Amino acid sequence: MQTVSIDIVSDVVCPWCYLGKARLDQAIANVGAELQVAVQWRPYQLNPDLPPEGVDHKQHLAAKLGGQAAVDRAHETLNALGHADGIAFDFDAVKISPNTLDAHRLIRWAATHGDAAQSAVVSLLFKANFEEGRNVGDHAVLLDIAAEAGLDRPVIAALLNSDADKDAVKEEIGMAREMGVTGVPCFIIDGQYAVMGAQSVDVLSNALREIAQMKATA
Repeated sequence: MQTVSIDIVSDVVCPWCYLGKARLDQAIANVGAELQVAVQWRPYQLNPDLPPEGVDHKQHLAAKLGGQAAVDRAHETLNALGHADGIAFDFDAVKISPNTLDAHRLIRWAATHGDAAQSAVVSLLFKANFEEGRNVGDHAVLLDIAAEAGLDRPVIAALLNSDADKDAVKEEIGMAREMGVTGVPCFIIDGQYAVMGAQSVDVLSNALREIAQMKATA
């Protein structure tokens, strides 16, 4: 059975990335009998300059999108798409736009426990932010998520209270930008084929099948 790797460049405060994960999970289920898919989550920060404590979400988003009317239109679209993909967006619950550097550190540490652990942490971070309105820049929230995903809470607490991997995460984000990634999600398949945006389940499924076929005939 062919193995296809996917590196997903993503930020946990990007609603399109949450949609992208839901659709990729379905695409992987669709091709599961045909090929194996190995997924790694890579960091990106949409708002790297936010302070560690974050800022008021509604004010930040309105300023970024050009007013409340634009925010409302975007949320209406995302709510409909989320419903179709099993995501219960609750944008009214989101109070803080966080700095996501520490969330990305947690995702990085989860990877040392395997793809499943990393995927669990990513899912919990998305759900916490977009469905439960929890501040994913808050260490207490990150520790609860780590524990729920089966990671060692005291170990993660010690790491969060240090500067461990801050530079490594920033360097990885810089590398993504140098590669031309200007928006997320970005799916990099087998290290050479980039699929941009929250594509449909069919597009992702077909991309995986086509690349696996190319590998098989190479």
